[in-house]
Amino acid sequence: MGGEYVDGSIYFYAPNKGAPIFFAIGFAASGLYHAYQCAHFQSWRITGLYVFCSILFTGGFIVRELGAFNYSDIIIYIIQICLIYAAPPLLELANYNILGRILYYAPYNSPIHPGRVITTFAMISIVVEALNGNGAALVANQTLPQWRQEIGRNLLKAALLIQIFVLALFVLLAVVFHRRCSRSGVLNHRLTNVLYTLYASTAIITVRTIFRIVEYWSIAELHFDEGLDASTLSPIIRYEWYFYVFEAGLMLCNNVLMNIRHPRKYLPKSTKTYLAKDGVTEVTGPGYKDTRDFLVTVLDPFDLWGILRGKKEDKFWEAGGEGKGTPQGRSDVEAA
Repeated sequence: MGGEYVDGSIYFYAPNKGAPIFFAIGFAASGLYHAYQCAHFQSWRITGLYVFCSILFTGGFIVRELGAFNYSDIIIYIIQICLIYAAPPLLELANYNILGRILYYAPYNSPIHPGRVITTFAMISIVVEALNGNGAALVANQTLPQWRQEIGRNLLKAALLIQIFVLALFVLLAVVFHRRCSRSGVLNHRLTNVLYTLYASTAIITVRTIFRIVEYWSIAELHFDEGLDASTLSPIIRYEWYFYVFEAGLMLCNNVLMNIRHPRKYLPKSTKTYLAKDGVTEVTGPGYKDTRDFLVTVLDPFDLWGILRGKKEDKFWEAGGEGKGTPQGRSDVEAA
């Protein structure tokens, strides 16, 4: 049957003892392969976060296995929650970085300076994490008055909703670029493969984020008292399989997806190597140059101030490249 409260369990249920071992091994194997791919493709700056996140997940599930044998230990519970829940936002950050690299490959179709994708979305992510941190601190401190704890709950809810908004904005940016490439006739198999992989990864992360929103809403509305009927609680709280399907399972799928369809299989190593407007030839050029201060580029990634002043965009691709890259259809690693 299941779904019944287990005396003394912080998890509500008695945690499964086999699942944490499976996921610890799965994330460790995926992480080791990501480390190999980073070395092989020389792509630490693009996908290095996958190695770090795999370490967090592996550690989190090892600790969760310990918690399965001592499910009343709050320290073990907090450690595994922090490790497992810290990784997905970093995987979002990895996707932002990958999109930036995609935009470098066809810079004339990019709606934004490719180098500003990661900084723009990272800044928004910092705001989200600040809301998360302050909200969690207010909710966890049971000595605070009820109205302050309620502020904490609202901050957490706002952070989760902003995450969904940011994911939607991110997909919109990718779709605009995708359509521009299609209309200009440069949408080759490399761009198609890496964009569809990015869409799939974003979809996985979005489903996981929605699950976390529903889960948190279920917990936030609870008011524990002696008369609480545990059978009336949300199934997400009462059954562990939700966590393993919508958190652990989805995140492992995302890791393996990037193992199988690694972005460096389709993109060149250098950000200065881009696709010529014939959609076939790869050209090495000077690349993007932004002479503005770093802080200015973060606060104004679209250079709206420059547009208002009539500043002309640096269209380096119109001057022609210094030399041809590898033939389209082969990675530079394969060609070496």
